Amino acid sequence: MRSVLPIASMDLLDRFLGHDAWATEQLLGICAQLADDELDRPFDIGHQTIRRTLDHIIHNMEIWSSLMANDPIERASDASISAMTRRLEVASARLGTIARQTADSGGWDEMWYDHLENPPRNKRFGTAIAHVITHSMHHRAQLLYMLRLTGITDLPEGDVFSWETQNRGRTNG
Repeated sequence: MRSVLPIASMDLLDRFLGHDAWATEQLLGICAQLADDELDRPFDIGHQTIRRTLDHIIHNMEIWSSLMANDPIERASDASISAMTRRLEVASARLGTIARQTADSGGWDEMWYDHLENPPRNKRFGTAIAHVITHSMHHRAQLLYMLRLTGITDLPEGDVFSWETQNRGRTNG
């Protein structure tokens, strides 16, 4: 017997994509309170600064979505927190559209051509979508570490249950 009351139909893909964008947005909100010197403080992990790590997460979503859609690659250069927040909104919506189209057509194993790879090669949509989501999670963990070292103590866990509670309004489980 299920202990969760159905609210709206949501599959696993919706949960992964929704949580991924939300968790990154949560960290952007925290980082909006930091001064530039804190955002650009070097750390011995990942992309070495909070700003570069956030930019990398969002850039990855932008690039992979463009590649999978066979669209031109555009490199956003504005790495202010407000610009990255807008970029995340666009990139997560675009990734969501591609992922939903892939799921709806049963195209998880369909191939797309990655012309940026050296040498260029075909990749599967399902693997690429999973890569983008897990890639973001990996770097969010690095961001949490950097933020702790910056002195931020009230950091979100960023788990899927927190996302669901906040975004669905109620659970029973």
